[in-house]
Amino acid sequence: MSIKKVLVSQPKPVSERNPYQEMAEKYGVEFDFHQLIHVEGLSAREFRQQRINPLDYTAVLCNSRLAIDHYFRMCEEMRIQVPESMHYYCISEAVANYLQKYIQYRKRKVFFAEHNRFDELLPAMNRRPNEKYLIVVSDVHSNDTIDMFKEHDIEIQPAVMYRTVPSDWPEDEVFDHDMVVLFTPAGAHALKKNFPDLKQGDKVIACFGANTAAALQEMGFTPDIMAPTPDCPSITTAINRYFEAHLS
Repeated sequence: MSIKKVLVSQPKPVSERNPYQEMAEKYGVEFDFHQLIHVEGLSAREFRQQRINPLDYTAVLCNSRLAIDHYFRMCEEMRIQVPESMHYYCISEAVANYLQKYIQYRKRKVFFAEHNRFDELLPAMNRRPNEKYLIVVSDVHSNDTIDMFKEHDIEIQPAVMYRTVPSDWPEDEVFDHDMVVLFTPAGAHALKKNFPDLKQGDKVIACFGANTAAALQEMGFTPDIMAPTPDCPSITTAINRYFEAHLS
């Protein structure tokens, strides 16, 4: 097997020392970073069609920095003053700290999960039975988080504030990659949109998440590398294991 060039559908890591660079040096593989999708915010007019008033909710679930940006952007466009009493339940400490871009951070109104799992927030949420929750999502999103809370009798209102759309592949760039790394179902669909006649053949496909794998399979592709798994919690670990088995 020969893998010389890998397309990673994410921005290039900021740090020069990262798992991709280490694999490039170890296995003589070139990593090309190119986002296949980008995000567009819904207009206030589009959002109003959902008949959701952010002021009807006392708390916001923050699953990413992107969601935080679009929540405050939408409130500004709708001329809504976010009340000081609003509570924020965040997927991680990093996301919680990002709130400081928009609010004065106070521990009594910002809660975060220690290990990137929303179910860790259940004890804090159960102490506030009258809380009303809003979560900012893309037009294409999984209901797993909402369903999990529903099983614990906590209602979460999804609010679509942005959409994920395919990015066009540059006309002057050749798609000659031996491996493709995808992270979302939207990224998988964008690959198909840009290259509708693409056949997998000997091309190796790596994917993160069960939903991404399912999207690929629906399009007739077979993922060769999948994460997370108990042995490979990250996609870079999974790729490194694959290289060890096939390129060493």
